[in-house]
Amino acid sequence: MGKTCGEIIAVLEELAPPALAEEGDRIGLQFGRADQAVDRLLLCLDVTPAVVEEAAQQGAQMLVTHHPPLGRPLTSLEEDRPDAALAAALVRRGLAVYVLHTNWDRAPAGVNACLARALGLSEVEPLAEAEEGFFYKLVTFVPQGYEDQVRQALAEAGAGVIGAYSHCSFQTAGTGTFKPLPGASPFIGSEGQLEHVEEFRLEMLLPRYRLARVLQALRRAHPYEEVAFDVYPLANRPAGAGLGAVGNLASAMTLGDFAGRVKEALGVSPVRLVGDPARPVRRVAVCGGSGGTLLKAAQKKRAEVLVTGDLKYHQALEARALGLAVIDAGHGATERVSLPSLARALEAALPELEVRLSTVEGEPWRYW
Repeated sequence: MGKTCGEIIAVLEELAPPALAEEGDRIGLQFGRADQAVDRLLLCLDVTPAVVEEAAQQGAQMLVTHHPPLGRPLTSLEEDRPDAALAAALVRRGLAVYVLHTNWDRAPAGVNACLARALGLSEVEPLAEAEEGFFYKLVTFVPQGYEDQVRQALAEAGAGVIGAYSHCSFQTAGTGTFKPLPGASPFIGSEGQLEHVEEFRLEMLLPRYRLARVLQALRRAHPYEEVAFDVYPLANRPAGAGLGAVGNLASAMTLGDFAGRVKEALGVSPVRLVGDPARPVRRVAVCGGSGGTLLKAAQKKRAEVLVTGDLKYHQALEARALGLAVIDAGHGATERVSLPSLARALEAALPELEVRLSTVEGEPWRYW
């Protein structure tokens, strides 16, 4: 028996929290319904007509894609237009489509972690750290004797996780005051009487995307009719999350030899190089997709070479001026390397679900 689309989405959003996505990025469910039944899904980099046909032939009910099929709003469904024809095909087939884009790029186990691992890098860290504002601190006030009940409910909803530890909280004792007004149904006290109650101030950390679920759990578990709480935005950043990655090879090798490793690991040939193939490299930056804007970030992290795709002419000149070698292995290849890892994570979390990788995708370029 399979799962619902919503249950699959819950796992995907643990792997790649939506809060990590760039502002305005078109991530999330673009086609289908959260209650749609799914027993087989197909992972792809891009939703193309060939991938839609492949999903139909394999009996998949859902596509999970890296790139959004609708990069901009449709203004008509006239099927002479490729984007409208693709949308119509998805609707006719009844396929759900969920997009993991820049949130998967920035996730700790996402595109760049997979790319770094495929190239044999160790001591890996983000090339550009995730922005502030990912975390909130929730503070609530609980009558004595109910603090464990509330803490457990908040933890089950996803609050209080710090690294490899769950149920993390801090509590301090104090005295709360309130006066029930006419029409109130107080858990403690009487209408019109000022009450002094021994309470605990309970504090827990949570990621921004879990806030609604955690507040819902708080209201269900808290004994008071009116729950007092504060939510504070924090400057903390999620460990390991960010754009790109940087790490070290086990030993130095020439740029030319390392380019050979890149071609073998990603299944591509040829690649484009900036730099002398004979120069030695050991510290390597990576950015799946288009990473030409991260040249200075790579230099700042003391990288000797950047592996990415879609390098522009003037970016290549800038890299050369910075003394940074670049291996351009293509947009698709540097991102597609992450899909097998995503498939394994889904299978581990949802063993009832059959997960397949698209086999009809390929680079749009031909070298003549």
